[in-house]
Amino acid sequence: MEPNSTPPLRDAWYYALPGPALKRGRMLAKSMLGAPVLLGRDLDGKAFALVDICPHRGIPLRYGKFDGREVQCCYHGWRFAPSGACTCIPSLMPEQQIETGKVKVKAYPVREIQGGIWIFFGEAPERAPEVPVMAGFEDRIPDLVEVMLFEGGIDHAVIGLMDPSHGPFVHRSWFWRSGKVLKDKAKQFEPSPWGFTMTRHSPASNTRAYKILGGKPETEISFRLPGVRWEDIKVGRHRMAQLTTLTPIDETRTEITQSVFWTMPWLTFLKPVLRPIARQFLGQDRDVMVRQMEGLRHQPQLLLLGDPDVQARWYMRLKTEFLRAREEAREFVNPVKPRLLKWRS
Repeated sequence: MEPNSTPPLRDAWYYALPGPALKRGRMLAKSMLGAPVLLGRDLDGKAFALVDICPHRGIPLRYGKFDGREVQCCYHGWRFAPSGACTCIPSLMPEQQIETGKVKVKAYPVREIQGGIWIFFGEAPERAPEVPVMAGFEDRIPDLVEVMLFEGGIDHAVIGLMDPSHGPFVHRSWFWRSGKVLKDKAKQFEPSPWGFTMTRHSPASNTRAYKILGGKPETEISFRLPGVRWEDIKVGRHRMAQLTTLTPIDETRTEITQSVFWTMPWLTFLKPVLRPIARQFLGQDRDVMVRQMEGLRHQPQLLLLGDPDVQARWYMRLKTEFLRAREEAREFVNPVKPRLLKWRS
């Protein structure tokens, strides 16, 4: 495996931010896939996203004003609708007026689903992997959301996300497991749309985090391009769903968002405890990636060996097939085959 991340897939939906973070009549700027993006929510509550650059003289639009209907550039007062169409150029004399709607800022397709705002950066959203919906929570927003910035490109962040054997050594916490207790694992994997799924199973007995749910939990874990993982946990009549999304900020930074849904009423009362646990867990992954980047700067040849690294190899094959299918104007063919994977963790 090459030490550097390959460019992110552009014909894909990426998680931008939690919906509640974007208020009506407000705008928020951030970098995604190395591009400047301006997000806003109009007075009707609809979210939109524009390239954060005025086409007149190139100043970022985020420095301007937004009245809930139009974005006004701070430099010369040009105004733009949420569609990106220019609505006014104040400096033009009446006889100089043009059809301003032909002047546009690029607008990105936006979807707001289950409390998350997603942006599409490519050309054909109808052919892209769908934004995942947590079944059973369709009309809900997450009960808990945590966002954290990681050092490292998208490939290393994704592979770290699906790595099944780092847990006992990186997540050394009272709520997880100890590196001193390793158990043999055997999990069945099946291909699923744009990715693969670890079929429903009982979590390992040395995974303490599941014990807080009580009963006998069963979990199913799925991965989908470009970098989305979700886990569906059932405990008797109750359920929990965890959605993890990876968004490339630029070539060297990736944002991770953990959105958690549940039906267990007692977990709501435990949120003051669960939030620091979630941040500690994500922080441990972040810290180990910072250390990893120290080594990757020397361009070492990387080795992916045995069953523990099969998911990483699948991810790279999925990404390669995605790009080839686009280049050859054909349907995506999932390269993953059913397989039982074994490892110790």
